[in-house]
Amino acid sequence: MRPNFSPPLSETVATVVTHDMVATLGGQKIHPVLATARMIEWMEWAGRKLILPYLDDDEDAVGYQVDIVHLRPTLVGEEFSATAELIRVDGNRIITTVTAQNSRGQIGKGTFVQVLLPKVQLQKLLADLENSR
Repeated sequence: MRPNFSPPLSETVATVVTHDMVATLGGQKIHPVLATARMIEWMEWAGRKLILPYLDDDEDAVGYQVDIVHLRPTLVGEEFSATAELIRVDGNRIITTVTAQNSRGQIGKGTFVQVLLPKVQLQKLLADLENSR
């Protein structure tokens, strides 16, 4: 990681909820609101965007842990945003708080942890998985 990767740093991403982002199970729509999994996806994306400018050429990071609470619904057609804030780096773990909000307030909150790895190690792990099929 580049040396200036330290708090306070934050990154925000935003989108409008589409029909493809609603809660479904087994292809069946459950509720016509933003699915928890899609909210978490955007929180992870904010966390990824946060670290990208600070990665050295020979390193990458993977998602490791999410601990999220989905507080309120967001309807199709509504905009929401997700923000990741760097809390600390603990060894090779990058710990961020994540929040999501719509025009009515906070809709989600929690933590997202990524693990920093050398690209060579990650590529070997993925190749080993492919070869074990």
